[in-house]
Amino acid sequence: MTGKEFIEQYNEGRRDFSETNLYKADLYKADLEEANLTRADLTGANLKGANLEGANLYKADLYGAYLIGANLKGANLFGAYLIGANLKGANLYGANLYKADLEEAWGLDLS
Repeated sequence: MTGKEFIEQYNEGRRDFSETNLYKADLYKADLEEANLTRADLTGANLKGANLEGANLYKADLYGAYLIGANLKGANLFGAYLIGANLKGANLYGANLYKADLEEAWGLDLS
């Protein structure tokens, strides 16, 4: 699914995108609050400045994703695959990172 298709469906009210293939999707500054992206493939996706507050990213594949300045406040990233992801300036306040793989992720500020 392309980023454009994803945004259109989200804006039409769809929230469950479990196991959706969003490989390299451009979701720049998308408002995806409370979207269900359980086990979604977001490998290399551009989520720069996206609002993912309260989103369910349980075991989502975010390998190499661009999450610069993304709002992940309260997001469920349990078991998420964030290897090589760029988290510079991302808001992770209250996010569940239990068992998330952050190997080689950069820009992460948990202070």
